[in-house]
Amino acid sequence: MWDAAVALVTRQSYLDALGLRIPTLAEPWTGEEFMAALDAAKASGKFEYAFDPGMAWTGEWYPYAFSPFLQSFGGDIVDRTTYKTAEGALNGEAALKFGNWWQGLFANGYAQATQDPADRDGGFAAGKYAFSWNGNWAALNTLKQFPDTVFLPAPDFGNGPKIGAASWQFGVSAASKYPDGASAFIQFALQDKYLADFSNGIGLIPATKTAAALTENYKDGGPMAVFFDLTKAQALVRPVTPGYVVQAKVFEKVMADIANGADVAATLDAAVDEINADIEKNGGYGH
Repeated sequence: MWDAAVALVTRQSYLDALGLRIPTLAEPWTGEEFMAALDAAKASGKFEYAFDPGMAWTGEWYPYAFSPFLQSFGGDIVDRTTYKTAEGALNGEAALKFGNWWQGLFANGYAQATQDPADRDGGFAAGKYAFSWNGNWAALNTLKQFPDTVFLPAPDFGNGPKIGAASWQFGVSAASKYPDGASAFIQFALQDKYLADFSNGIGLIPATKTAAALTENYKDGGPMAVFFDLTKAQALVRPVTPGYVVQAKVFEKVMADIANGADVAATLDAAVDEINADIEKNGGYGH
């Protein structure tokens, strides 16, 4: 019924003051450019932290928001070619590079590993952070506070820029007594006018371009149309497997532990063992 997207949120005045190139969908920042931007923000002395990844938001935020960084490095939560193992995906060379980069964000003072929820909600508006990793659901409020707010695409760490994709889904159970009626409801609800109503009511991204054209925020030239474009260009769904329920929780702990100084290689290896044990215990989840 809707989608969601994450962008690198900042202000045009910050980019101008720091002398930074404005990244585009066609030419996003490289990983090196992103770190140079954080270095510039840190060196300016104007911000408490250069980057707010949103550590106060736990749960699904961690795999949704942070696994795309891992995927841009070339790793993943699980090997998507088989969905039967995390070996090599979550602890291979690319994942190790990602883990060391992630830990460096906190060890080198670019971001805070432990964050007060109030800082997540209001820190960017208060000028505490130069850049915030945040979603379209917070975009309108930020735009109202700062008309020069810009929403930048994810940086490319070597394997293309990635952001999370997709939201809650409807499906019809194979055991349903009324599959025709349930399917008819889904078809009815997926009309563009209702997708537009959902978007206008809750601020999330319409699921189709034709529905987006019916909204104020996501139509061409709308204040949040950039998020529709980000979803189209950079989005990658989370691992499509029942095992994701466990994998997401394992990944959340991995990210928190590494941010707080845990050994990167040992933490990733332990996570792979935990994920693989769950897959085996559940008979491969049908894959």
